[in-house]
Amino acid sequence: MNLYPKLVARQAAGKPLRVGMIGAGKFGSMFLAQLLKLPGVHLVGVVDLSPATAISNMKYVGWEAERFGAASLDDAARHHTTHVGDDAHALIAHGAVDIVIECTGNPLAAVEHCLAAFRHGKDVINVTVEADAFCGPGLAMAATDAGVIYSMAYGDQPALTCDLVDWARTCGFTVVAAGRGHKWLAHYRQSTPETVWDHWGLTRDQAERGRLNPKMFNAFLDGSKPAIESAAIANATGLDVPREGLGFPPGSAEDIPTLMRPRSLGGCLDHEGMVEVVSCVTPDGKAIPYDIRKGVWVCFRGDTDYIRNCFEEYKVITDPTGRYMSLYKKWHLIGLELGISVASVGLRKEATGAAIAFKADVAAIAKRDLKAGEILDGEGGYTVSGGLRPAEVSVSRQYLPLGLAHKVKLVRPVRDGEAVTYADVEIDTTSAAYMLRKEIETRYVGAKS
Repeated sequence: MNLYPKLVARQAAGKPLRVGMIGAGKFGSMFLAQLLKLPGVHLVGVVDLSPATAISNMKYVGWEAERFGAASLDDAARHHTTHVGDDAHALIAHGAVDIVIECTGNPLAAVEHCLAAFRHGKDVINVTVEADAFCGPGLAMAATDAGVIYSMAYGDQPALTCDLVDWARTCGFTVVAAGRGHKWLAHYRQSTPETVWDHWGLTRDQAERGRLNPKMFNAFLDGSKPAIESAAIANATGLDVPREGLGFPPGSAEDIPTLMRPRSLGGCLDHEGMVEVVSCVTPDGKAIPYDIRKGVWVCFRGDTDYIRNCFEEYKVITDPTGRYMSLYKKWHLIGLELGISVASVGLRKEATGAAIAFKADVAAIAKRDLKAGEILDGEGGYTVSGGLRPAEVSVSRQYLPLGLAHKVKLVRPVRDGEAVTYADVEIDTTSAAYMLRKEIETRYVGAKS
């Protein structure tokens, strides 16, 4: 049986997967919209810093008041309804919740929530990929130690890319590169929440209609999210990353086999086995037809004449040598696809992507000349963007991970385009995220030095 029939069977047996969700923003709201039609899943509780906002979003996507009117988590468990509140730790600890979905978007809070869930024996689906980018290997280890599952979120591009990589490897292909698409011009690195809609492709009215967070969307535009998601992909697949960051080569979906080859063959890669991001516009800003901006892809190699002949016989698009081919998914639907992770974790006890290595890191890069005394505002903000780097490089140079660049004070100036280091900031060394990150650095990188 596949996932959907298994969910139907759980519904018929009166044994639904019992889920709790932390954060009811855009991603969470998209999942809530689909959950109305998803059998075999009981959303026991939703918690948010603003329960009123969560309730508003639930109504907005079609929930009727009686479905989320439970006065407590106990009532929700008894009557198969949903409780809305603001106590994340009560939700995590409640016996009626088996799977915790973390989608706050706050990397520091996400690490704390994940670790708390593991201590309570709960599986976790972590939507907050910002946390995975700098603590994913540690979270995966902690879950293993606790005997539970830690998973990235299907619908987001990292999990979808991992799925394609797994497909290629399971078919017997050599993976040459994998990644996602993006819209990229060099000056986007300095975009702020005030300028994001000028470049994104939506009007301000459309953004407000969708209740879109300009800071979050700016994290995509300024390159932070592509770096974050590429780090998650690299750490979950074992692929390498470019030493000086993403190159954003421009091309269409069908250009991928030619683009994603080593430079020695006319491609853009330092070597085979890397992550990269394809831009949907040329360097002068011209749109490229049949782009992969909203999608994911894997490029793989045909290692024998027979396989390359098969490529030719089945009329697939390859590079000019006929050796490299790609498979892609042109769109991703974010929270609308999260049911795949819920079903996979709950029914098969399988993650939809999780870190297996510490190959990649995302450093905080100054967007402009920063002065001592300024407060860093994390991804998508006014002060820093994210730059993808090999983990060994980032750790050896003591770059500040972007995930820790939230509400920390600079103690000395940093020039535009330079990486912020730990020594440049005043930071809370007692937070769960900081301590886990330092443990990861010691275990993965310190052991090699």
